[in-house]
Amino acid sequence: MTEEELNLKRKKICEFRYSVVAELGNPYLGRGQLSRMIKEKAKRKYEIPFSNRNKLTEACIKRWFSLYKKYGREGLNPNIRIDSGKSRTIDDREQTAIISLLESNPKLTATAAVKKLVEQGVLKNNISSSTLSRFITSNGLSMKNRQIKRDEEKNLKFNFFYPMECIQSDVMYGPKIMDSNGKLKTSMLMTFLDDATRRIVFGKFSFSEKSLLFEDGIKHILQSQGMIGRLYTDNGSSFVSNQTKRILDIIGITIHHSKPGRPQGKGKQERFYRTVRDQFLRPLDIGAIKDIDDLNARFNTWLECEYHRSPHRGLIDFITPLDAWMAKSRYIKQISQSIDLDKIFMHFLTRKVYKDSTFTLDGTLFEAPSILAGKRINIFFDPHPPISRVLVTYAGKEYGYARIVDTYANSIIKRGYSREGDLHADYIKSKYHVNLTATDMGGI
Repeated sequence: MTEEELNLKRKKICEFRYSVVAELGNPYLGRGQLSRMIKEKAKRKYEIPFSNRNKLTEACIKRWFSLYKKYGREGLNPNIRIDSGKSRTIDDREQTAIISLLESNPKLTATAAVKKLVEQGVLKNNISSSTLSRFITSNGLSMKNRQIKRDEEKNLKFNFFYPMECIQSDVMYGPKIMDSNGKLKTSMLMTFLDDATRRIVFGKFSFSEKSLLFEDGIKHILQSQGMIGRLYTDNGSSFVSNQTKRILDIIGITIHHSKPGRPQGKGKQERFYRTVRDQFLRPLDIGAIKDIDDLNARFNTWLECEYHRSPHRGLIDFITPLDAWMAKSRYIKQISQSIDLDKIFMHFLTRKVYKDSTFTLDGTLFEAPSILAGKRINIFFDPHPPISRVLVTYAGKEYGYARIVDTYANSIIKRGYSREGDLHADYIKSKYHVNLTATDMGGI
């Protein structure tokens, strides 16, 4: 088994274990609820990747959950043998086609799916029954599993008691507004709705990238409201990036997605957006809007003065979202003050440091400590442009913030040997605040 195949196997097992224990980390679960959920999970049957077993013991689930609480998602990675076999008969393209067809047709057998794909020319040859069986088992694609998954999604009803126990998020495209360059640009409204009270805990019109806006919303909610139990998004893959998933894993927030074309679970957001169009946008004089900040100021005023204070037909006794929130606000869990959200919400990348101790990020040249020249480093940074502060780490050790290279100062440095070279170097350092190496000064 190659290293790539080994890592893929570890990833599938880790994802399975995560799917079992992730929801146990919901801070709004009481001790009794947690015990009942573990017992209920131990009674289920599973398609366990690379295993002939189909059940888990309570002790196993508790052990995985303990590892998850202590080390996060990485703690669920298994130690597996190098010689564990894996079929190489089905390539990546064919695997994707089989998985897609089976997930979209839960009642279709794997054999029938392969036959159909062969007829369509997607698969070149039939796959042996043993190979197909191993593939179906390792990916949890048995007919029973697929049917259960579809039924769970079909019957999914978001009726939560606690505020912040489930937060739904979605995006609605809004009116065209002048941007900072004076050009008309389509705005988008991203909102986070609390399921239990229908209160909007974050809402903002923006021109920015949706994944960054999504992260901004989560961070704002954690700072101003409290801990999120779970997140639910419609077609979430369109704006939930790998960076966002990494951040949520660190905090311990589980995220659930609805699939395209399946409306279950997103009715509350759709009803809210209908209210926004009818009661906020329709009476609004778009021509009078100066910029995106003006639009947001008007939206927040409408949100706090009208929407949150109007009786909601979806709430018991026809109360307002604000009253519903206040009545149950004592149940909200606060995030620990020891958690540094600014650091957690930094984006993470790896970069190779050039021989001159520099590296690039988003088209900008940064300078790393010279001791890291030629090494592959980890960098953490605030993704909002312009990117200026980049934290450098290597082998688990922090090396401070990298500095932006002053290309103008570097361009006027004299090259070659000179009796006045040292004085010239000192002048450049003091005037432009740059560090010059011997290479920069032509070997002085």
